[in-house]
Amino acid sequence: MDSSAQADRPWLAAYPAGVPADIDASQYGSLVALMEESFTKYADRTAYSFMGKDVSYADTDRDSRALAAYLQGLGLSKGDRVAIMMPNVPQYPATVAAILRAGFVVVNVNPLYTARELEHQLKDSGARAIVIIENFAATLQKCIAATPVKHVVLAAMGDRLGLVKGALVNYVVRKVKKLVPPFSLPGAVRFNDALSQGARGTLRQPDIHADDVAVLQYTGGTTGVSKGAVLLHRNVIANVLQSEAWNAPAMAKVPKNEQQTAVCALPLYHIFAFTVNMMLSMRTGGKTILIPNPRDLPATLKELSKHRFHSFPAVNTLFNGLANHPDFNKVDWSHLAISVGGGMAVQAAVAKLWLEKTGCPIVEGYGLSETSPSASCNPTNNKEFTATIGVPLPSTSMKCIDDDGNEVPLGQPGEIAIKGPQVMAGYWQRPDETAKVMTADGYFKSGDIGVMDERGFFKIVDRKKDMILVSGFNVYPNEVEDVVAQMPGVLEVAAVGVPDDASGEAVKLVIVKKDPAITEEQVKDYCRANLTGYKRPRVIEFRTELPKTPVGKILRRELRDAKK
Repeated sequence: MDSSAQADRPWLAAYPAGVPADIDASQYGSLVALMEESFTKYADRTAYSFMGKDVSYADTDRDSRALAAYLQGLGLSKGDRVAIMMPNVPQYPATVAAILRAGFVVVNVNPLYTARELEHQLKDSGARAIVIIENFAATLQKCIAATPVKHVVLAAMGDRLGLVKGALVNYVVRKVKKLVPPFSLPGAVRFNDALSQGARGTLRQPDIHADDVAVLQYTGGTTGVSKGAVLLHRNVIANVLQSEAWNAPAMAKVPKNEQQTAVCALPLYHIFAFTVNMMLSMRTGGKTILIPNPRDLPATLKELSKHRFHSFPAVNTLFNGLANHPDFNKVDWSHLAISVGGGMAVQAAVAKLWLEKTGCPIVEGYGLSETSPSASCNPTNNKEFTATIGVPLPSTSMKCIDDDGNEVPLGQPGEIAIKGPQVMAGYWQRPDETAKVMTADGYFKSGDIGVMDERGFFKIVDRKKDMILVSGFNVYPNEVEDVVAQMPGVLEVAAVGVPDDASGEAVKLVIVKKDPAITEEQVKDYCRANLTGYKRPRVIEFRTELPKTPVGKILRRELRDAKK
């Protein structure tokens, strides 16, 4: 390593032996090339394990090829957007592969969205088709008429579990647990029917390039209106290869004759799981254990007790919930080689407990939807928790800058700015918003305030934006305030983050009433109808007035700092 590279990137000295300073993202022309290589190379291996059923790489290849042909048969054009609204089921990775192979763009949708949130995302992305699990079809029914969506493929939980088991699972989901509210979507085609139709057609091989758009990953951004981070094929490829290189020291502990196995308890619509679970396992020929509902801790632990696994990316809340669960010791954690914490800050107490119980330290990383997502991580051969977000990944530079874009002195707080092949192309159809977050020299401004030490390790100390981070999900006060302000009886409202032991932060609403009769319960009911779970307030406070600047801007920071 030459000394000039070392001077520009002091963190390279912290890289474990064998981890390269840079990766070559040009080795694949597209994500399709990466996936098709794996479909061929690992055809006989298990790709996904779900509810006791193993799905091979060949199965995923066949299903995705058939669905891709079906989607092309709908008359969609190259570059058209197709939304996916499902939990972690085998249909998800098959659908992602199908959309990309057909030459279209994946739009990941949170399945717990309300109709209002779903309508915005489908309209903004211009999605012409959606693959959705029936559990959430009633939500789509409420808003589909206002969106450009013309084609609906309807999945069910048991679709790919075989005739008998699939029918049983679907019966339990629909009739026993009553998880499928009544809906009407005339013209919707069932997932398995779409596969049958597609299998009779042929997939035309579109000309896909590294600079084509692969994914629209929606994020609140700095203004609170949900916007799509445009991730190109080469952005995601780069982050997969960066993650593979970074994890190599830890994964070297896995015996050569054993298939690398990862737990996917994070939702695949979240960019962390999308890249670091699904796409990385695809690249390495690994097996992924799909957990459809990680909030159900007993079911998650019961599933994990059936497997030997090596990699576990998760958020602090999940590590904490599992480590404190009475069934934790029913799982064999002895083969765990890497626990990656991301999405939100990992708490030292949780890291300590996890290490005590599994013998595997949590290595905390950092990233955003806009960086595909991984930008930095602690070395994976660390023996202990560092309480930092680690060092920039291969081919990545990070610096702390002031409001004028100048780098601040070492050890001084500044906004973390990131440059690398994983940084998005911009926000979907929002050049003005893109301009706000990109510097003249190509760095993405994260909105997080951090400090870098002399070794090149970064630590987050504050947030520039008013964004609230609930269990790894961004909540933008503007959006929550816009929704609650429309509630009859509310005069003014401010949303702020307050510390929460379970989720890191929770949403607190401070309301000035127009109608003295409105109650906390009525506000909560209104939020349940209009906001997905993690955006809903945990704390509601009524006041006679809100603190404001001389020009009338609400001082959220003052509300945050108030001891209540």
